[in-house]
Parts: sequence; C-alpha cells; structure tokens
Amino acid sequence: MASTESAVRALLDRQFEAIRKKDIAGLMALYAPDVVYFDVVPPLRFDGPDALRARFTRWFDGYRSEIAMEMRDLHIVARGELAVAFWLSRSSGTLNDGRQVGAWVRATSSCVQSAGEWSIVHEHISLPVDLDSGNAVRDLVP
Repeated sequence: MASTESAVRALLDRQFEAIRKKDIAGLMALYAPDVVYFDVVPPLRFDGPDALRARFTRWFDGYRSEIAMEMRDLHIVARGELAVAFWLSRSSGTLNDGRQVGAWVRATSSCVQSAGEWSIVHEHISLPVDLDSGNAVRDLVP
C-alpha cells in the first residue's frame, strides 16, 4: 500500500508540475486513453484525450503567467490496481487581461495501474454551490 500511495502521489506531483509549466504533452501523458473528466466549466463531461487536450489548451491559453498550484489534505485509498485520490486544490495566476485569479476547488482522481504504470482514468473538479443563489462559491479557504 505504501508503494502504491507513493506512486499515486508522484503521479499527482507530475500533474501539478505539468500544469504549472503549461506542459500539455506532459500533462496528457498522465491520463488513460479512456479518460472521462468532469470540470467546473461546461460541458458536463470531457470524454477521451482529444476533448481533454482541447480543454486544457483553452485553460492554459487563458493565462499570461505560469499557473501556480497548491494541494491540501491529500488522501489516497488504494486496492490492487485501482486508487482514488481526493484533495483540495488551488490554481492561481495572471490571466491574459491582467486579472489575478485563484480559487480552491475539490478534486478527485481515479487512477488505474496497467503494465506497472499509473494513469488517471477519471478526474472530477468541483466548486461548492450556494443553493439559495445558485452561484458557485469561490472564496472559501481551507
């Protein structure tokens, strides 16, 4: 279990580093060919690497700066060739229009091991919602 946790933690570290550098090729190498991704932006789901690559490319292209990444409260549960990681994550940086942005989100990654390598088969990113207003709550801090 400890080696699985270490391997999944290393996978997430590589993910965060690729996001920081806006390294689309390095980031996409971490996802399984049948990845399904749920993000805070429409549509409801991104199916497969082509859709996910396009999503990440739009995200990266919106930033003038590198994207700063923070992680809090990482938990990893693993059973055999399947691992689930969940944590609080914050991305921040300077958009092309000069605005400084950043928000904490909830993140869950489902990872599978194949041929000794771990990859992300499903990821879910969400913001809490104020049910009275219907608006996302972007100012919460862990």
